[in-house]
Amino acid sequence: MKDKATLLVVDDDSAHRTMLRTLLSGWGYDIREADDGSTAIESVKQQAFDLILMDIRMLKVSGIEALGAIKSMNPAIPVVIMTAYSSVETAVEALKKGAYDYLTKPLDFEKLRITIQRAMEHVSLKEENRQLKETLGRHFDRQNIIGNSPSMIRLLETVAQVAPAEATVMITGESGTGKELIAGAIHFNSPRKHGPFVKINCAAITETLLESELFGHEKGAFTGADRRKEGKFVQAHNGSLFLDEISEMSLTMQVKLLRVLQEREITRVGGEEVIAVNVRVIAATNRNLKELIAEGKFREDLYYRLNVVSLDIPPLRKRKEDIPLLMEHFLRRFAEQNRKNIKGITPQAMDRLLRYDWPGNVRELMNAVERAVVLARSEYLDRELFPIASSPEEEPQHDGPLEMLADVPLDEVEKTTILKTLESASGNKSEAARRLGITRKTLHKKLKKYGVMS
Repeated sequence: MKDKATLLVVDDDSAHRTMLRTLLSGWGYDIREADDGSTAIESVKQQAFDLILMDIRMLKVSGIEALGAIKSMNPAIPVVIMTAYSSVETAVEALKKGAYDYLTKPLDFEKLRITIQRAMEHVSLKEENRQLKETLGRHFDRQNIIGNSPSMIRLLETVAQVAPAEATVMITGESGTGKELIAGAIHFNSPRKHGPFVKINCAAITETLLESELFGHEKGAFTGADRRKEGKFVQAHNGSLFLDEISEMSLTMQVKLLRVLQEREITRVGGEEVIAVNVRVIAATNRNLKELIAEGKFREDLYYRLNVVSLDIPPLRKRKEDIPLLMEHFLRRFAEQNRKNIKGITPQAMDRLLRYDWPGNVRELMNAVERAVVLARSEYLDRELFPIASSPEEEPQHDGPLEMLADVPLDEVEKTTILKTLESASGNKSEAARRLGITRKTLHKKLKKYGVMS
């Protein structure tokens, strides 16, 4: 392995190149130079570089054009863009084309040094991918993540690759798939595992309180602020911060979060002190952020800052081979919690679980198993303990003869049907409406009609 990392400095300003060569050489890097984007492209064809530091504005071939060409030849090489024309548009375009990061001129040497160090760690991580795949299972802490399906093994292999790095991670997936568990696995398999793992649900807090929760506040900053409070970023210093439901953050808060990600420093609400924070951010959402960007509800520049590494968790319906493992795990847990001697599940009940699509994903399965354990009267969980919708292939099961409905007012029949369907859908109104063949709006009206809180 070579002693020095080789960097390519691309800038048509010879004085600026000379300054960078002197600075970077003093930091122990082997420096090569190019005076234009076209020269940089040719250099990459001839030699391997550990990192490229490239200006945006050049006479012949711009840094953006060169970036696209270089990434098509070698997608793995980190490229840091320099620009004297700092703008959201420039930054987003560079990040879209694969830039590792961007810096504004005049360069902040400390930020330059830190950025290069992080990029080097990124390169080292990629070199270790093969070893990490081989050792997954011997050294990787799953953090109670259950599943041996091909899609879950691929996801866990990627988590094992990502965890040792410092890159920001975006976790996507439907509600109930286990995004918080994946975030925990990233943290507890990283060098930050001995630091704090702080979690916050952005959808559960109003905009005015979210700023205080994230950044803290000074005494007297607003009504009720009777003392100084440290925010989640300070609490997560030298650790990881999990931002769940990031899509629900307001545009105003998105701007403030973007600044923290760029500057790595915060200021408490009502305060002036600038506080440096060393935090790895892991974000999650169950919504399509690109659609929200198109609707003007999510900032594109923040999206690319958060989406350095993207992990998508498959829904349970696409990894049904994991259902028996999950069911057994939950059965043991809830049997112990409820002090019940339950040995297993009948084949008929397992067949019902495997035929169901689980719109609520793992969370819905967990709730269904807990309910079954609580209501169980024998050593085995039978099909009747899982009142989920039957598949077309399964024989319809009735609670009793249809004659039992005779002389019952139609409204009562409808009310009972709606409430039972809502219960079997674990309170998921969208799923209940789908099973009933009505819209969610119609379901809401009927619940209101029958005096049921919706």
